[in-house]
Amino acid sequence: MADAAELVRLLCLRAPPRPSLPQFSVHTQRPQSLLRAPPRLRPPICLRCRALDASRPVAVEGERDEEDGLEDEEESYFSVTSSGLSEVDYLGESTRGDLNVRRERLEALGGNGRPTLHGPIEEIAWKEAGEAETLLHDLGIAAPFSVRHSPRGIFCTRTLNLRSISVVGYDMDYTLIHYNVMAWEGRAYDYGMDNLKSMGFPVDDLKFDPDLVIGGLVIDKEKGNLVKADRFGYVKRAMHGTQMLSTRAVSEIYGRELVDLRKESRWEFLNTLFSVSEAVMFMQMVDKLDQGLVPAELGPLDYKGLYNAVSKALFRAHVEGQLKREIMAEPERFVEPDPELPLALLDQREAGKKLLLITNSDYHYTNKMMNHAFNRFLPNDVGWRDLFEMVIVSARKPEFFQLSHPLYEVVTDDGLMRPCFKVKSGGLYSGGSAQMVEKSLDIHGDEILYVGDHIYTDVSQSKVHLRWRTALICRELEDEFDALVKSHDQKEKLVTLIQQKESVGDLFNQLRLALQRRSNSRPAQTLAATCMDDQELTESMQKLLIVMQRLDEKIGPMLEADGELFNKRWGWLSRAGLWDKSHLTRQIEKYADIYTSRVSNFLHYTPFMYFQSQEQIQECQFSLQ
Repeated sequence: MADAAELVRLLCLRAPPRPSLPQFSVHTQRPQSLLRAPPRLRPPICLRCRALDASRPVAVEGERDEEDGLEDEEESYFSVTSSGLSEVDYLGESTRGDLNVRRERLEALGGNGRPTLHGPIEEIAWKEAGEAETLLHDLGIAAPFSVRHSPRGIFCTRTLNLRSISVVGYDMDYTLIHYNVMAWEGRAYDYGMDNLKSMGFPVDDLKFDPDLVIGGLVIDKEKGNLVKADRFGYVKRAMHGTQMLSTRAVSEIYGRELVDLRKESRWEFLNTLFSVSEAVMFMQMVDKLDQGLVPAELGPLDYKGLYNAVSKALFRAHVEGQLKREIMAEPERFVEPDPELPLALLDQREAGKKLLLITNSDYHYTNKMMNHAFNRFLPNDVGWRDLFEMVIVSARKPEFFQLSHPLYEVVTDDGLMRPCFKVKSGGLYSGGSAQMVEKSLDIHGDEILYVGDHIYTDVSQSKVHLRWRTALICRELEDEFDALVKSHDQKEKLVTLIQQKESVGDLFNQLRLALQRRSNSRPAQTLAATCMDDQELTESMQKLLIVMQRLDEKIGPMLEADGELFNKRWGWLSRAGLWDKSHLTRQIEKYADIYTSRVSNFLHYTPFMYFQSQEQIQECQFSLQ
C-alpha cells in the first residue's frame, strides 16, 4: 500500500495546475453587474470524487455523458460520504463530506512492492505525518500547524467538521469588508456630533478617541458609566464619563449588582466595532452633562435621556445616508483590502460549498463595496457575484433569523425591485427570512455555517433560533495576541510572585490558627504547636506578614499594568483580571462555534478542516499559557 507521500504524488499528477495569486490580473474598474447570475462553475475533477449512494456512485455535476462517467469511475481513487450514508463520529460530528479511499483501490495502492501501512498505528501515524510535512515543505506549502497558534489562527469552542458543512453564509460589514476604524468610525462620530450640535449640545471641543473603549464593554445607561464585567457579570473596571473609577468606587457602585444583558433598558453591550463611535460620543457627553454645560432648554436630562439623544444623532447619520455616500465615493479611504479573502471563498466554493451573502446593507452600497474589495483580486473572468449562490441585501437581521418579512427580487442595475415569493439559486433579493433560504436550498440546521462580526445580530440569533453553526469575526484578536506575546515574560514573573504569596499565606494561616486555638485555651493542630513558645510563634508570624506585604507592593502595580499593552484603561479583551474570562469571552464561548480575526484565515485551514474544541481553561484559548 502506498505511503502518504506517494498518495499525494498520485494526486498531483492528476490535478490541473491552479493559478496562484500573482497570476491574477488586477482590474479595479471592470464593470460587474450585480444582477448577472453566477455561471455554473464546474466542480473540481482532479480527484474524480463521487458522492456515495446506497446503490452506486453518483456522478458529480458537470459529467459529460454516461460513457465519460463510467470512464471517470474506472480512474477514480476517492469517494465522498453523502448525507444519506453519513454517520456521527466519536466526537459527535457528522461524517458527511468525508473523503474515503475506494475499497477496490486499496489493494492496488498496496501492491508493486510498496510498503504497507501495517503495524502499530501510533508509529505509522507519526511516520506518515512526518513524510507528508516534508513533502509540503518541498512544495513550498506552509505546514498547517504553523498558523494554529498565531494572530491569524482560528479558535474553536465547539467541535466543528467543515467537511460536513454544505452552506456558508456571510455578513458583509466588518466581516467580508473590513473598515479602517479610525476612518469609518471617525466619520460616523463626526456626523453624529454634527447632529448633536444641531440639537443644541456643546461639542466643539471634542475629538474622536477610539482608545476610550474596547469591544465587549457594557454601557450602563442609568449611571452614565462604561463597565467591563467578568463572565459572571461582576463589574471589574468602570469609567464614568471619560474618567476611570477607582477599585473602591467600583465596589461601592456595583458590589451588589450584576450586569444582565437581558435588561436592555439599562445595559448596552458593545457587540461590534460599529459600537465604538456611539460609546465614545456618550462618554464624552456624560462629562458635559456632569459639568452643567448642557443647555437647560434641552430639558432635564438624566444619563438615559442623554444616551437616547446620542443614539438618535448617530442613527440620523446612518439613515440620512451622508456617511455611506462618502464611503461609496472614496472606498479606498475606508476599506482595508485583503487579497487572500477572495481566494478563501474560491476554495470553499470549489470544495462544493454553497456561499451566501446576507447583509443588512442596501443594494447599492453592497454592490459598491464588494466590487471594490473583491473583483481586483479575482481571476479576470470571475466577479464577486460568481462566488455566491444567493445574495440577500437589506436583510433586517436579527429579525431575519426569527420572522418572515416580505421578499423582493432586485431586477435592475439601479435597484428596481418586484415582489417575490420564492428564492432560487443565483438570485439577488431584498428582505425575506432564513426559513426561506433553508427551504430553497433544502438544507437546514447544522449543515449551515454563518459567519459574522456581531455577537447578537449574527451569531447568537442564528444559533438560538435555527441551530446554525456559527463563526465570529473579531479583528481585535490580532492586536490582543501580539500584546500577549510581548507580555508573556512579565506575566510569568507576576504569576511567580502570586504563587509565592499563596505559599507564604498558607503557612501563615496555619500559624494563625494555632495562635487562635491557644488563645482560647484549646490545643493547637499538633502537640508541638500547642507547646511552642509564644514569642517564637508570634515572631514567625510577623516575618511572614512582612514578606506578604512586600510581595503585595510588587504584585499590586503589576496587576494594574496587566493588559496595558492592549489597552491602558481596560486591559485585555479576553480577560477580566488575571485569571478570569471577560463577559465578551463568555458570550463568544456560548454562541460562536469558532472565532477568528478575519475571514481570510480560512485560507490557511482549507475547506476540509476538522476543528476540535480544547480542554476548557480559565484563559481564552488564544492566550499564551
